[in-house]
Order: sequence, then C-alpha cells, then structure tokens
Amino acid sequence: MDLPLVAFGTASVVVLLLFSAFFSSSETAIFSLPVAWIDDRAATGDRRAVTLRRLREDPHRLLVTILVGNNLVNVAISSIVTVLLVEHVSAGVAVTAATLVVGSVVLVFGEIVPKSFGLGNARRWSLTVARPVSLVERSISPLVGLFDALTRRLTAWLGGETDIEKPYVE
Repeated sequence: MDLPLVAFGTASVVVLLLFSAFFSSSETAIFSLPVAWIDDRAATGDRRAVTLRRLREDPHRLLVTILVGNNLVNVAISSIVTVLLVEHVSAGVAVTAATLVVGSVVLVFGEIVPKSFGLGNARRWSLTVARPVSLVERSISPLVGLFDALTRRLTAWLGGETDIEKPYVE
C-alpha cells in the first residue's frame, strides 16, 4: 500500500473521530440542559440560544439528527480502517481487528470522553454547537426526515410512546 493512501486514510480517521466526538458531546450537552434555561437565554436575544431552542422544540428530530450523523461517521471510520488493514492481513483478520480497535477507540474518544465533556460544559458547549448541529440537520435533512418518520411509525406500531424523549427533556 502506498504511503499517501495510508496518510490520507489515517488523517481521515482522525477527522472523523473528531466529528464523532462532536456529535456525542453535543447530544449530552444539549439534552442535559433544562428547557427553561434555554428559553431564558433565548429571551435575551442570544442567537445561539434561539437556534438551540428551535432544535430542542423537536427533541426526537434532534436526536435522530445527531444519531444519523454519528453513525455515518463511525461506520466510515470502521470502513476506512478495514480497507487500510486488508492490505496487510487477511480480510477476516482485518474485519476482526478493525472491529476491536475502532470499537475501543470510538468508545473512549468518540463517546465516553466527549459525553463527559459535554455534561461538564453543557451550557457553554450547547451554545457553541447549536449552529453546527442545525447546519448538519439541514444538510442531511432527507436522511433525518426518513429516519425520523420511520422510527416514529415503528415505535407506534410496537405500541411505544412516539415522544419517548419528552420526560427526559422537560
């Protein structure tokens, strides 16, 4: 395998891991805030808080946006690492190694540490990420709309509450 491909693949994985951390920290920060705090902040005219309030008005759609973005990023990380490894080891070993290594790295650096950061810095971080999350929501809106509708219908069909996030975000 040539060195530029390995360098590009590695750089891509690092950037995607940062996106994973972004989505995970955003989810925790935004959903840990009381709606009253967001409303109070938006009432002061803070445009970031107004964007945040708009996002929180539909918590299911917000959650779907974050989860679709995070899953796309995490699957891409795993795919890239598998492609890089398959050049050096058999496909079965590459898939197993990628699953174990990427799973561990994403768990620590894309989930646990970012969620801890988001929780510990919820007010500041949620205002920082509101506009980027809103941009992501708009840019992948066809996917968000599809998964939003699909999960609401599936949940209703299974007899569940379609606004399951409601008790957790009030």
